[in-house]
Amino acid sequence: MKFCSLFSGSTGNSLFVQGNETKILVDAGVSAKKITESLETLNVNIEEINAILVTHEHLDHIRSIGTIWKKYNIPIYATLGTWNGIENEKLIVNINEKNYFKIGENFEIGELKITPFSTSHDAMDSCGFSIEHDGKKISIATDLGEVTKEVTKNLEKSKFVLLESNYEPEVLRCCSYPYTVKKRIAGNKGHLSNRDAGQTISDLVKNGLENVMLGHLSKESNFPELAYKSVANELMKNQIKENDIDLKIASRLEPSKIVNI
Repeated sequence: MKFCSLFSGSTGNSLFVQGNETKILVDAGVSAKKITESLETLNVNIEEINAILVTHEHLDHIRSIGTIWKKYNIPIYATLGTWNGIENEKLIVNINEKNYFKIGENFEIGELKITPFSTSHDAMDSCGFSIEHDGKKISIATDLGEVTKEVTKNLEKSKFVLLESNYEPEVLRCCSYPYTVKKRIAGNKGHLSNRDAGQTISDLVKNGLENVMLGHLSKESNFPELAYKSVANELMKNQIKENDIDLKIASRLEPSKIVNI
């Protein structure tokens, strides 16, 4: 498999996964033009995309799904709850052809086996995904206020994980967000802190994790160097050596390098 984070952050999210032939996106939270242009840097035409999986209905994950469906007729997959949430977003073009999946039930797109799992977030039916092909597994988990047993179970035995590392607690406390927003972000249905991401990665390394990319960094309460250092410090506390894990940061504004799994 191949993985690339096209965009990841509070301003918009879209991730690319490829098997032998099948190419999918997870979320489309920036403009269709930006997604098209970012795919072109990978020598992928957007018309080659077989499906878009949606994690939840917040605008930074669904901004262009209607436009892409209307222009390119790419199938959109989401849970019933997420579809209900999408319909409440007036900026989304009406999508008449809806594809459904249920959390906890496997489904396939081409040769990719996909397992959606529940994440703790203030959305209708927020989820992450584990994707398997040819005996290898990658997982995507962002927008989660806590790492539940269900999340941990689904992340285990992944060779690669894109994991949220949204905020640094002290920076969040001092940033310009209103108190209610700060409380939401730090709550168990908000987002994951750098420290919690580091602890989660430490646990997963013991179950075969080799490669991790920190994603969905906040623009106001985090920055890449801080996220990297905070997570690295947690790894050191847990006796995880630098060469035990390949640690990367996903950019808000541009595609990452392709990760080959």
